[in-house]
Amino acid sequence: MPQLTTSGDAADKIAALRRKSHLVAEVYTAPRPSRADRAPRANRPGKLRIVVAIPSAQRPGILSDTVRAIARQDRLPDRVVLSLGASEDLGDLNPSTLPFPLEIVLGRGGATARRNQIIRILRRDEIMVLLSDDFLMAPDYLRRTLDVFERYPDIAMTTGTVLADGMHGPGFSHEKGQALLARRLQSPAADRLQPVFSGHGCNSAMRASVILDRGLRFDDSFPLYGGLEDLDFSRRIAAHGRLVKDNAARGVHLGTKTGRPPGMLLGYSQVIAPLHLLKKGTMTRRQAVAMIARNTLSNLFRAIHPPAWADFRGRLRGNLRAARDLLQGRASPQRMLDLRP
Repeated sequence: MPQLTTSGDAADKIAALRRKSHLVAEVYTAPRPSRADRAPRANRPGKLRIVVAIPSAQRPGILSDTVRAIARQDRLPDRVVLSLGASEDLGDLNPSTLPFPLEIVLGRGGATARRNQIIRILRRDEIMVLLSDDFLMAPDYLRRTLDVFERYPDIAMTTGTVLADGMHGPGFSHEKGQALLARRLQSPAADRLQPVFSGHGCNSAMRASVILDRGLRFDDSFPLYGGLEDLDFSRRIAAHGRLVKDNAARGVHLGTKTGRPPGMLLGYSQVIAPLHLLKKGTMTRRQAVAMIARNTLSNLFRAIHPPAWADFRGRLRGNLRAARDLLQGRASPQRMLDLRP
């Protein structure tokens, strides 16, 4: 993969990145902090490295604040990788002001494609902490996560504890999310691990050696909006190690609504994605039917008096469109391209 030069001012590098944004994949590596800045938290030889990976598109204001918040970690990441749809997604983020190395990958495709672009540049000795661009970590999140992987070599994936989730409402601003995080961190963490079926979509961590050795990738059958790709990936990596929930790795999911797919696309995916995973064998028939029924009934009832923050009527139309395609024998993830507004 081609590398952009790291000489010169950071602003010039970002400008160069933007001029090359038409490329399928391009990486910009920000200069590393000085040794004095990073020595107290540096990775020790022979130990695992930790990389924070954030795919994002069309949410520059959210992304830039989330990346700056990573500087509050008491164990800084060895690098942060942003997988963006366009250079403009970077917003006002200035890599030279960050206390950790930053890499920016540009590429075409939807959410799953952006995640796979990150996997292509992973190293075997890394733990990839995969975050939504609106997830705020507790200050000890990375340290606790890294400790779990170092102590338990048989663990392939962990997922953290979401203290508050704005997805179930209009969402939180960064300011409100930080306030919620600070308030709920006053309660002591439950320092225990428990088995889980799947990693949480907004925050999970996985061992890069397992991913690379087994050639695992996120399912990119969905060209626009993924839909259950986290569950699918979790079940496939579960064949090669334990999946656990780390109750001590905590955070807040803002649930930002900007930049999300139209309601009809989401509704279509709510029906097609479970059936796609059923066919692959990563979801049981009972799970698929229950999920489709739950989502469709929820959209039906909430479409009567929909809130301003979610397009439940569009979701219901997507559900019905998927049902029609199924009856006509032409339902597939790629059909989402025909539903684009």
